[in-house]
Amino acid sequence: MTTSIYGIGVSGLNAAQAGLVTTGHNISNASTPGFSRQRLEQSAVQPLFTGSGFFGQGVQVASVRRAYNEFLDSQVLLAQTQSSYLDAYNAQISQIDNLLADPASGLSPALQDFFKGVQDVAANPASVPSRQVMLSSASSLVTRFQSLNTRLAEIRDGVNSELSRTTAEINSISTQLANLNQKIVLAQSAGTGQPANDLLDQRDALVRDLNKLVQATVVKQNDGTYNVFIGNGQSLVVGFTASQLTTIAALDDPQRLEVAYVTPGGNIPFSSDVLQGGSLGGILAFSSGTLDSAQNSLGRIAISLAQTFNNQHQLGQDLNGMLGGNFFSVPQPEVTGKSSNSGNGVISAALSSASALTTSDYRLSYSGGTYTLQRLSDNTNTVFTTFPQTVDGMTLTLASGMPANGDSFLIKPTRNGARDLGLMISDTAKIAAAAPIRTAAAQANTGSGKISAGTVNPLPLNANLQQPVTITFTSATTFNVTGTGAGLPAMGVAYTEGSAISYNGWTVEITGVPASGDVFTIGANTGGVSDNRNALLLAGLQTQNTMAGGTVSYQGGYSQMVSEVGNKAREIQVSSKAQANLLADTTKSRESFSGVNLDEEAANLIRYQQAYQASGKMMQVATVLFDTLLGLGH
Repeated sequence: MTTSIYGIGVSGLNAAQAGLVTTGHNISNASTPGFSRQRLEQSAVQPLFTGSGFFGQGVQVASVRRAYNEFLDSQVLLAQTQSSYLDAYNAQISQIDNLLADPASGLSPALQDFFKGVQDVAANPASVPSRQVMLSSASSLVTRFQSLNTRLAEIRDGVNSELSRTTAEINSISTQLANLNQKIVLAQSAGTGQPANDLLDQRDALVRDLNKLVQATVVKQNDGTYNVFIGNGQSLVVGFTASQLTTIAALDDPQRLEVAYVTPGGNIPFSSDVLQGGSLGGILAFSSGTLDSAQNSLGRIAISLAQTFNNQHQLGQDLNGMLGGNFFSVPQPEVTGKSSNSGNGVISAALSSASALTTSDYRLSYSGGTYTLQRLSDNTNTVFTTFPQTVDGMTLTLASGMPANGDSFLIKPTRNGARDLGLMISDTAKIAAAAPIRTAAAQANTGSGKISAGTVNPLPLNANLQQPVTITFTSATTFNVTGTGAGLPAMGVAYTEGSAISYNGWTVEITGVPASGDVFTIGANTGGVSDNRNALLLAGLQTQNTMAGGTVSYQGGYSQMVSEVGNKAREIQVSSKAQANLLADTTKSRESFSGVNLDEEAANLIRYQQAYQASGKMMQVATVLFDTLLGLGH
């Protein structure tokens, strides 16, 4: 019996010592990230049967296990990956929001200054200083467009750098996970299946770090390893093997980096909407959503301004008596064939109507003699079999060759609009402020008829625009039109007061009651140095709805762009804060279950200390009893 007391005492000492070691380990790692509190699992040693019944044989340590709750951990993973997604998106979009909304460096002040210069020319068409101010403000406007685009391009470069850095970090984590899988299997097999708690904590911490970068799905295997999957089920870690990711230039857009899955047969790019969650998902969503849209919107404003201003400028006359030329250079759509195309077809695109432009990119695909043009913003398809085709303000043509089945082309109508905008005029005399025609009524007229100053019809210009034309009334209700041009001479034309009279690319109105024999003339505007009619029309473009099908002005388009970015930025910011709170709550729930409570561990120290002392006292008692037995023989 004394021997049993010794054994029980020794087992108690060992159990208490194990408890002290475990408690000390918990205390030491109270601040270690990802550490899960460990607890001792004890069980009674199989009792000894005697004629008097079963006598206990002490205690044994069954295992040391960590406090781990799979459900709470999965909740933290989901909250973490979404929080990282929103944080990454917020960090990127706030740059654009601050850029566009800045009252000093945004586009609005430059637009206002430019049209103020146009208005000054309209007020003083013969003034060279006023014309110089207009050119200077136009140059500043072009520079503002280009600087805004440069900043957006820098943000795009930053996105590409972040993709490369994040991909490299994911590869590092996947390699560490595969190595930990191997260490855990070896450790647990050597330890007769006992859990390798600290290694398991390290692996779970890596999984949490991975979910900060990209949403990952973990499947636990029977041997204790983790298989990790991303995207649409692509394996990142399987057992002891880690797959790798890389970044490659998009096949149809060399300026954009894509994340690709490395395989023995080559790199397979992920679709931008496949990699969800984490900072990687946030960066990809920002790039394909907000950044592309913002750059396209800015480009559309630049293109619309250039084309509509040019169109009106060409309808005017400069100080040299020449018809106006292009004031701005008009950027054209960009077409990039996919690098894997097997055909030799070359697609070209030209601007046809700035008013019809959208802010979307397009993908043209060819298969079996049919072309499908997909508008990427809403996936609307336009199907056709022949060229040319005009869609959404651009005209597509097959410049040369022939595509092969499966070939595709990325078309960016407005992406480079702000970058490629330029000023075509440097001579103040070439600003076409005047109208190229002048109307007059003969002094000998006896009726009350009056002729308007006349307007030039929209482009294309009529070759006979400035040819002299005479309107002679043969009665109060009819007139003849003579001169050079299509439809001339015209005899016996019915007169309706105020109705439009249009020939040779101009339109006039006659009001009042002309008398028979009254004559009105339309001809070239010679000596029109102080004429401001076209300058007034140019200035009026500031408030005209010339964009988005005639529904939005330049400033309205920019305000709409700023509003969309601002609303999205606000939405992401609010969601990010809410998600951060959710992450904090779920993390707190996990920590309350798995974290180390120093007060509790202090109590355990006392408990195990007392248990150790009690077991020692038991062995002391057993020693006394044994000595007593030995003393009986003397």
